[in-house]
Amino acid sequence: MSGADWTAVIPVKRLSAAKSRLRGAVLDARHEELALAMVRDTVTAVVLCARVSEVLVVTDDPAASAAVAALGARAVPDRPGAGLNAAMRFGADLVAGLSRRRAVLAGDLPALRPDELGEALEAAGPGRSFVADAAGTGTVLLTADAGQPLDPHFGEGSAAAHSASLARTLTGSWPGLRHDVDTAADLRTVLALGAGEHTCGLLRDLGLVADCGSGGVPAGPHR
Repeated sequence: MSGADWTAVIPVKRLSAAKSRLRGAVLDARHEELALAMVRDTVTAVVLCARVSEVLVVTDDPAASAAVAALGARAVPDRPGAGLNAAMRFGADLVAGLSRRRAVLAGDLPALRPDELGEALEAAGPGRSFVADAAGTGTVLLTADAGQPLDPHFGEGSAAAHSASLARTLTGSWPGLRHDVDTAADLRTVLALGAGEHTCGLLRDLGLVADCGSGGVPAGPHR
């Protein structure tokens, strides 16, 4: 298949509860801003991916909803309110619907490049496929073909769980896609890769970095 034939789904926690292991990377009063900046960079890259026709963000956070809508995504409330996997199933299988090709992503991929995501979606075959994180134990992308339930198994050891559920492993390098951010060390890694303008700009404003690697994704459309 070719063209913009994928719906991307990104679950986002309430910012007050997001990225608890990252606390201390910036002043506590700016922690929610950092979490939101990473969401904005992730959504920007996904919106700019030529293979994606729609971006759905499942969230109950008003600030996140407004921010992603300004970038061209559609925010929907997390009606199940039952954690990450339930939010993903809701967005992918109920809101988007089984008739569409769906891809769920982590919302903390500030160094993601649109072409990386496009290549991963191009490689996704029939059924379900997934991309493991840089450590090889977690999952950053799970895809489901039309007619195929998403069946997500995110959480500790999710790469092994997705493999055991017969999802096919996608093996491209895709550094921006594979590097999510849970800790301060992860943040330093994505800054070296070239974080997007929202994350990099916030950290510059805070005086924590002079620049963020090279080739970062531009801020994207504000609609």
